[in-house]
Amino acid sequence: MPYTAKDYSKLIGMEGFSNTLLNNHFTLYQGYVTNTNKVMDTLASMLKEGKTGTPEYAELKRRFGWEFNGMRLHEYYFENLGGKTPLDKSGALAKKLAQSFGSYEDWEKDFKATGAMRGIGWVILYEDTTTGGLWNAWVNEHDAGHPAGGRPVLIMDVFEHAYMVDYGLKKADYITAFMKNINWPVVEARLK
Repeated sequence: MPYTAKDYSKLIGMEGFSNTLLNNHFTLYQGYVTNTNKVMDTLASMLKEGKTGTPEYAELKRRFGWEFNGMRLHEYYFENLGGKTPLDKSGALAKKLAQSFGSYEDWEKDFKATGAMRGIGWVILYEDTTTGGLWNAWVNEHDAGHPAGGRPVLIMDVFEHAYMVDYGLKKADYITAFMKNINWPVVEARLK
């Protein structure tokens, strides 16, 4: 079943993100959706043709994680943007953040510091599916570095395409804009 790119145009006009930056980002995301479908179709054809023992099949299997996670992480990212209200400090997410980090403020400090690190990738607030605890992680590439048993709750893209058009090398300013635009009800609904 092919994947269809979702429409995130409701984010156009969001404070701190130019329309150019968002439209470029949407185009990049659409490429991941297209390539996910292409890789899946090619793998299905190779399976039917009995070409599963080939280096090409093996490499496409490896490539699938890159394309699929590029698609899905961007969906999570766009969906946790566009918020206009602060986190409900009496809600389940605020309570879990306080349990895991000591306070919301300590969580935010750690999340921002993780995002400000040198390099490209993603900053992800994960929920441990075994213990229910929360932690922030740096994920370098779409397809590598995801902690086993970690459920993504809040995703921040820190690849250059997410901020350079608007902020140049001022990643900290992008992180501030991101934090102001978190859609906290969407993020909280990801908790189990």
